[in-house]
Amino acid sequence: MTTRAPRVALVLAVAAALVLTACGRPSGAGTSGKLHVVAAENFWGSIAAQLGGDRVTVTYVIKNPDTDPHDYEPSPADGRAVADARLVITNGAGYDPWADKLLQANPADNREHLDVGDLVGVRDGGNPHLWYDPDYVSATIDAITTDLKKVDPQDGSYFESRRTVYTQKALQRYDQLRSEIEQKYSGVPVGATESIFAYLAQSLGLQLRTPPGYMNAISEGSEPSAQDKATFDRQIQGAQIQVLVFNQQNSTPDVRTLISQAKAKKIPVVAITETPEPADASFQDWQSNQLQHLEQALQTASSG
Repeated sequence: MTTRAPRVALVLAVAAALVLTACGRPSGAGTSGKLHVVAAENFWGSIAAQLGGDRVTVTYVIKNPDTDPHDYEPSPADGRAVADARLVITNGAGYDPWADKLLQANPADNREHLDVGDLVGVRDGGNPHLWYDPDYVSATIDAITTDLKKVDPQDGSYFESRRTVYTQKALQRYDQLRSEIEQKYSGVPVGATESIFAYLAQSLGLQLRTPPGYMNAISEGSEPSAQDKATFDRQIQGAQIQVLVFNQQNSTPDVRTLISQAKAKKIPVVAITETPEPADASFQDWQSNQLQHLEQALQTASSG
């Protein structure tokens, strides 16, 4: 993902994509006879595809790591996909407002819409990086399964079976790594350049010392305050954090300076990404690989 510029309204760009399909035609199954699911982001789409199995086809709107989901401009193809969908999954919490406009322009009585932010109670202005919270992921898995059963009740037992396999087998490494990190490193002070890591840090019991204002500013493509910059700089220079986590898809000059300073202080640095890399990685493989790198960094810090 390229470095973000400050966000601007997308009204004109979004409207152009909406007009083509604003006919209210009924949504339904795809040409293959499978249920058509649209996920605004590929991390939620990956989960939906695995829960739906061979009964669904899933279209990801955001699937390119170089695309900023906050400022995405929908295409006519996106409008057509939403118009034909039986289930649409959006992140919500102010992360993908363009998706709500696509839904409004393409109404359908027999379509389910899962807004993850609404599901877990995170509104606009809160931390929208919900897929980094394991509890929110678990709630979303249950909600996707419920919605699939609503639009295809005949395959309800199949979807329940898929959920069991996904939660007990596919997520096994993800759950194991989280448990190991929490048991070994709970209470360890860490820093992060962006708020995407905040939910995960809390779930792992890590003490995230970075000023929230700094993390939010970098996440939103704005300039952190001088006070927050100075605080974060002191934390690194004074080795008050044991690991630094940064978003590899959004590396600003300030962030690169912090990384250099951390390395000079022998503080391990861990790269994470906002969206899956590679783009076709499953949710669990992507997250598990990042957790493994984090665990290795924490181990290095503790043995140093």
